[in-house]
Amino acid sequence: MTSPRSLPAEQASWLAHLRIERGLSANTLRSYERDLGRYDAFLGARGRADVAEVSRTDVTEFVAAIREGSDGGNPLSASSTARALAAVRGFHRFALLEGLVGEDVAAEVSPPSAPRRLPKAVTRDEIERLIEAAGSTPGPIGLRDRALVETLYATGARISEVVGLVVDDLADLADTAGLTGRPEGSGRSGPERAAPAQRLAQVHLVGKGDKERIVPLGSYAARALEDYLVSGRPALVAARTRTTRAAGHTVFLNTRGGPLSRQSAWAVIARAADSADLTGRVGPHTLRHSFATHLLEGGADVRVVQELLGHANVTTTQIYTLVTAAHLRETYAAAHPRAR
Repeated sequence: MTSPRSLPAEQASWLAHLRIERGLSANTLRSYERDLGRYDAFLGARGRADVAEVSRTDVTEFVAAIREGSDGGNPLSASSTARALAAVRGFHRFALLEGLVGEDVAAEVSPPSAPRRLPKAVTRDEIERLIEAAGSTPGPIGLRDRALVETLYATGARISEVVGLVVDDLADLADTAGLTGRPEGSGRSGPERAAPAQRLAQVHLVGKGDKERIVPLGSYAARALEDYLVSGRPALVAARTRTTRAAGHTVFLNTRGGPLSRQSAWAVIARAADSADLTGRVGPHTLRHSFATHLLEGGADVRVVQELLGHANVTTTQIYTLVTAAHLRETYAAAHPRAR
């Protein structure tokens, strides 16, 4: 008879396989580990200590239990339940391929259907207010915060991708920053008057599963980054103490000169949202959604937006086309004299 520890031990082998062979991100692996911990507790209450003892009924009833919270944990949304089932199904598929079982008992178990929700985006005017609010703090912090928000909106990057940037990930900032043709500290209301630069600035992003992509950087974000790197970041570097975690060439720094964390970046956006009367409506992912929505509304091809967002599958990106279709319907209903 196998040891009672065999089930979590084999799960650890699967997670190691995902990390080494598949290159999944640390955040995804932590989520899967939490999901499998809850799965283990559910199976343990049923006396299952080995993967070979698990039945399809066990898996089906686990899905129902976590959806309703009847296993003693918090009830999960349909999307979180689907993620947990993805972890369970991946593990059982791994067990079959490794010869630990003769049947994949989770293969035919379906996740609960989730209502299709449109991504939340804010308007261009609200983006303007947010950026101005972020840069309203005097000194290096205001320069940093404006550059952070400008970069998130200009690239559609995830917050983890932006706080992980190093200086060498940025290219041709100075050329593109000159496109704005505006004096220091001026707003965005006027059109860009300068002739296009030969090269558009670019940022090198490392996304989920360490997948890399190059995203163009517009003139406003390039100018904000250039201002921050020249006048803001050196002041933050100077504030570094011997106890500060080494930042190396990390672009975005905290007030102690160390790397800015994801949590601190969230706080930057929350403060700016409060100042711009957008409390509770804007987070880092809202900027990503707004980036995609505004591109599609401007006529960008969905495949181009897919590449810019770093989506592996275009179907993930296509949900944004529903947003623009809804926008078209609203515009038509409001503007056409015989729409209603």
